[in-house]
Amino acid sequence: MARKAILDTTLAKAVDHARKALLEITDDASIGEHLEAVNDGERLVTHRFEALLPGYEGWSWFATLTRIPRAQAKDLTVCEVGILPGEDALLAPAWVPWAERVRPEEMDAERRAAEEAAAASDGTDGDADTEAPDESSPAEAQAESPEESQYSEAPADEAPADEAPVDADDDADADTK
Repeated sequence: MARKAILDTTLAKAVDHARKALLEITDDASIGEHLEAVNDGERLVTHRFEALLPGYEGWSWFATLTRIPRAQAKDLTVCEVGILPGEDALLAPAWVPWAERVRPEEMDAERRAAEEAAAASDGTDGDADTEAPDESSPAEAQAESPEESQYSEAPADEAPADEAPVDADDDADADTK
């Protein structure tokens, strides 16, 4: 049977050492009075201090210290420092997955909005069952002359086949001549 570790008196008395370790992560004004020294194991003690930060009522700073056997108070090691909530601390509520916290009316509203957006991108009214007529009928497409279709099918940055491309360097050379 394992014996219960007793509070290490050297570590328990090292309140100033623990406060100095906390000054590495916060300023002195946010560290309040020493609350307690808790035995965490053999030669392992956690010091707790009141947190004076706005919005952190009920929280406490902690510094965990350890030492090797027969070590003096000057040879202590800082294991960890931080801030933890106390029993009366204000905490965020437990996280609930989206699928469990969304209400049915929110799902319906989201579905309707998606349908309306899809209908708007199609160019139709979401409530209408008829499709909007095409802007150009097949008869109008056939009525175009071959020249017109050549210009309408060419991308904007390409010149039609019967026109020579204009080079910007040619214009610059013409100005200097």
